[in-house]
Amino acid sequence: MGLDGTPGSGRALRLDPYALPVRYAARDSGADGQVRDIELDRERVVLRRAVAGIPMKIGVPVRAFTGITMRTLPPEGDEPAAVAVLLEHRDHGLTVPLFVATEGDDALAQWKSWGRVLGLPLLVAEGNGALREPFRRIGSVGIGAPAARRRRRAAIKWRRPSILMRRKPGRPIAEPAVHRGEREIIARK
Repeated sequence: MGLDGTPGSGRALRLDPYALPVRYAARDSGADGQVRDIELDRERVVLRRAVAGIPMKIGVPVRAFTGITMRTLPPEGDEPAAVAVLLEHRDHGLTVPLFVATEGDDALAQWKSWGRVLGLPLLVAEGNGALREPFRRIGSVGIGAPAARRRRRAAIKWRRPSILMRRKPGRPIAEPAVHRGEREIIARK
């Protein structure tokens, strides 16, 4: 059985980020039966598990999570190495798997989709375990290197007359006419 309850590999997990809310089972080494149930919504995550026969239910808002990480998982027993997309929390016991596959073809697309849907930053794990953002951003907007403006080859070049680029600004008249003491500003017939 897979992590999502389907027959197949014990590690395979593929959730659709656009089909929330979702309920599924995931591995938990500290729980009875090595399984915990997860309810995932756009606003919250509910974890259910039993430890020593005592049932537990933990609800965590999505905004309390650090971000969406992509990690490589080492081989376990006869299962090959895998790529995982995780909903990362500072407490590693609350980290939730979102996508796990032995082939990493879809991992990048899943990583970006989950970040977009949940509104959390995308993170990568460095060799020492520290998390960092791979892309620079301001708030929730990603930033990149500014593109140089090319005036002559711009798409709107043909809509603007080139005379406007050569025109000089106007100069004020040396002695402007000032009418003081006049009763009316507007002439009437």
